[in-house]
Amino acid sequence: MTALEVRDLVKDYPIRSGLRRSTLRAVDHVSFTLTPGRTVALVGESGSGKSTVAKMIARLERPTGGEIVALKDDGTPVSDREYRDHVQMVFQDPFASLNPFHTIEHHLARPLRLHGRAKGAADTRRQVEQLLERVNLTPADTMAPRRPHELSGGQRQRVAIARALAPGAQVVVADEPVSMLDVSIRLGVLNLLARLQREDDLAVLYITHDLATARHFSDDILVMYRGHVVERGPSDDVILHPRHSYTKLLAAAAPNPDERGRSLAESPGAISQEDLTRTYDHYAGEWRPFGKAAPIAKALADPVGTHRG
Repeated sequence: MTALEVRDLVKDYPIRSGLRRSTLRAVDHVSFTLTPGRTVALVGESGSGKSTVAKMIARLERPTGGEIVALKDDGTPVSDREYRDHVQMVFQDPFASLNPFHTIEHHLARPLRLHGRAKGAADTRRQVEQLLERVNLTPADTMAPRRPHELSGGQRQRVAIARALAPGAQVVVADEPVSMLDVSIRLGVLNLLARLQREDDLAVLYITHDLATARHFSDDILVMYRGHVVERGPSDDVILHPRHSYTKLLAAAAPNPDERGRSLAESPGAISQEDLTRTYDHYAGEWRPFGKAAPIAKALADPVGTHRG
């Protein structure tokens, strides 16, 4: 099984306005570890830096600083050549992540061949049908020749999940995989991800702005704000006992039918000035300056609870 370590990750973007040049720091010294069989949720509002982290893990963006290391069972790093065999990404938009001119079979056969997972046309077709069956797109022989426009949004996202598994990936980065889907089918896709994780012992990074799904489909949560991780810990601790004022604001923003009629005066207020420079680590039970929080791997020497799903 493959684990992934993110160490002091930094991403800067140059900004130019006329003759003036400056730098925007989108990700600021973020560290965490993805371990087999567990899901880490990266939570935050739009612009917090969570999708930038995902793109750097998928090697769609180059980090300004820090490092991302995939580790094999024996602790040796995965080579650059093998990296995409081990790490794959499921994108947010199922309508844009599939080529409308190619069949579903083509989308799954291509990674199988590129990564040396299939030999010959018959073996490729057999594995394509197996992948479709694993993501509940059946009958597989009738789904394979279809094109993306013939599928619903939920079905397209299932194809995207199957494509991520085709190279034999053990680390999956799911970047808001259900945010563009109808509410009625989101649960089915999340349950599918949870089942595949249990079956293949996957390490999953689940990126979302939805605290409810983050709690129920992850073991650990990292809350991001302005490029920093401001709170981290077991899912129940972060959601039920938030310590950082930004996490409290996120929780208060989520609609709660049990709190109808709550006045604005009862809101948790603004982010405190002190909280703009520190993170709360539930594993250590203490506040730490930004960039000093211990990676999750150290806190999971004695895992807390089991995976939800």
